[in-house]
Amino acid sequence: MCGKRRNSRALTACAALLLVSQSLSADTQTFTYSGDSMSTVLAEGNQQALLKGHARVDTNDMRITADQILLFGKDFVYAQASGNVHVVDAKRGLDLRSQNLFYDRDQKISRITGDAVMADVKNEMVVKGGFIEDRDTEKLTIVQIGVRILKKDIVCRAEFAKYWRDKKLVELSGMPWVSRRDDIYQAARITMNLDTEDISLEGDVQGTIQSEKKEQPSSTQPAAAPETQSTPGTTPPGAAPGPGAPGSSPGSPPGGSPPPAPSGSGPAPAPAPTAPTSPSQPPSPPDTGKGGTSGG
Repeated sequence: MCGKRRNSRALTACAALLLVSQSLSADTQTFTYSGDSMSTVLAEGNQQALLKGHARVDTNDMRITADQILLFGKDFVYAQASGNVHVVDAKRGLDLRSQNLFYDRDQKISRITGDAVMADVKNEMVVKGGFIEDRDTEKLTIVQIGVRILKKDIVCRAEFAKYWRDKKLVELSGMPWVSRRDDIYQAARITMNLDTEDISLEGDVQGTIQSEKKEQPSSTQPAAAPETQSTPGTTPPGAAPGPGAPGSSPGSPPGGSPPPAPSGSGPAPAPAPTAPTSPSQPPSPPDTGKGGTSGG
């Protein structure tokens, strides 16, 4: 009896795998899945396959891993993942993480909830929100609830955002706020080109622009000239010549100005001597007091 039950479970699992491979081969896609355990429902119109423990689903361009993944719908076109969800889309350069994921393999639509984070590796940006819907055919990502968009020097916040990946265009609404370097922008609606950084503001516009201040040269006092030791007979730079120095006269004060006139009743200075005049006749001989010569 036990052997029959084991064979029945094995046949059911094989039938589920065969059904998935047949349905996906008709769509020209490679679809594989794995997990620690699996349960299946093969009823017509209610086909399900539940993977638990290290659940994993691989398609041509995408890999989904989670604690558990439920495959359901016709040809297992839908996937519902929960618990540590991680999605890697190598073709588009996207990396998504969240707690819950719904994926429509036919329409190529992903809906992510629970602290969702999407890293756009090609455009070097990160998108965060409580809900993210990615529409591959439209190249559009819709983000809601506590939206955060980070790219180099740009930080965006809002309650609702649309991101066109091919145009690198972001539209923010619901108390949008944008910071670019030190500049702040606020409005009812903000549209921004993440490539050119062009910003368009609509309704109740506010902004703060931080201009770069040029540094003023610092006012520094000139350094004092080093003291030089004067040698005998020389005058230090900037000092008045002393007595006996070249260009100065005795008794003159520093700077070469003449001395002031003496005050009081002291003796007057002697007049300067004058040169003697030459006589017009020779001088007479001195008188000796004797008479003239006697005759004879």
